[in-house]
Amino acid sequence: MPPTDRMIAETTLYVRYAETDAMGIIHHASYIVYFEEGRSNYARQRGSDYASFERTGYFLTVAEINARYIKPARYGQQVTVRCWIAEMKSRGLTFGYEIVDAQSRDILVEGSSKHICITHDGHVSRLPEEWRAWGNT
Repeated sequence: MPPTDRMIAETTLYVRYAETDAMGIIHHASYIVYFEEGRSNYARQRGSDYASFERTGYFLTVAEINARYIKPARYGQQVTVRCWIAEMKSRGLTFGYEIVDAQSRDILVEGSSKHICITHDGHVSRLPEEWRAWGNT
């Protein structure tokens, strides 16, 4: 369940044929791609897209990812990815996700991903202040 005390970005998209198996059900790995689109949209809504973040000399490397599959999505179905910051630390952050059917709002998947901030040469670094401030709202 998304929190009620912070910003939640929503991204709505259609399940594409290439993301499904022979039964027309979305492949479990495709949800991880949806998580990525959710957090990219989150950053855009905050005014700092991820491409700009990389141009400043940083990457957010994925340290852990979790997904709990509740109901399958199917080819052509419209889904909404909800994304928020679940935890903020000086050198990393955790995003929370919920993927729901865009019409019924039934929960399909819940998940999270932990990220560590590194420089382009691979050294762990503090997150830029602008991003750390997102953890408070």
